[in-house]
Amino acid sequence: MELTAEQADRAAGVLLGTAAGDALGAGYEFTHPSPNIVIEMKGGGAFNWAPGEWTDDTSMAVAVARAAAESVNLHEEPGLDAVAAEFITWWDSKPADVGAQTSQVLQWRSPTGRQMQIHAHELGGLKAGNGSLMRTAPVALAYLDDEAHCAKAAAVVSSLTHYDMQAMQACKLWTLAIRHAVLYGTYDGVRQSLSMVDAGFWGPLLDKAETGAPEDFPKNGWVVHALQTAWWAITHTDSLPAALELAVRAGGDTDTTAAIAGGLLGARWGASAVPEQWRAMLHGYPGYRAEDLTALTERIVNR
Repeated sequence: MELTAEQADRAAGVLLGTAAGDALGAGYEFTHPSPNIVIEMKGGGAFNWAPGEWTDDTSMAVAVARAAAESVNLHEEPGLDAVAAEFITWWDSKPADVGAQTSQVLQWRSPTGRQMQIHAHELGGLKAGNGSLMRTAPVALAYLDDEAHCAKAAAVVSSLTHYDMQAMQACKLWTLAIRHAVLYGTYDGVRQSLSMVDAGFWGPLLDKAETGAPEDFPKNGWVVHALQTAWWAITHTDSLPAALELAVRAGGDTDTTAAIAGGLLGARWGASAVPEQWRAMLHGYPGYRAEDLTALTERIVNR
């Protein structure tokens, strides 16, 4: 669809915001930074990331985005096959970090989206990790002109590795909110998207995020608490950098909660709101930098 200059800036902010939050949080993963610690894009962390290097969160988002740039409909079989193929290509690159649930699925190297979904569905134990929500942002870019199919695509792309109702609904809610933010420049889509999910479940959780504190949703490796942490950071600040810093200060799975927040923040404030110092540092799979994320975004919205 034809975008205004402001909408194009906000669209470009989706992947850049995701990557910026991811790289900012990477050095603090599994910690709880004290108030006197300066939050910076320092690298390090559990997997010794380079400063400005994004993690599996953005790498998988890039995989989804690359499929979206080539496939018209992610919600249909050929589109899901394209996403599955991009996931396997990333898996074969031997990334430093892969989420446990995602690893259990991708190790099968499924040749189709349907077979990947079957493996995800057959997993035992808890299956509502945050690993599909962290990568859902680019789905919105492929459906700026189609709300209904945006919701469907978010759910089925989630189901490739996270075949769980909470994970799929979280992805629907957040992806629709990102779509709305790109088009209209507000966060109103978060509440409006409740009509597409179980509002009785998600509504009170959003309320708690807006009025509570990270201690109220501490298990942010779980998709529900991850979404709450991201929404808490967004609603308690008034800029993209401040919200990403706050998401990191919440502790725990810091790269992922900040990446989740970053997708919506970028959609609201635009690529121009990502500090130039951060943009200059950003890099990661598959040998991309910030300008490559922007070019990939343009390919998706101009298909």
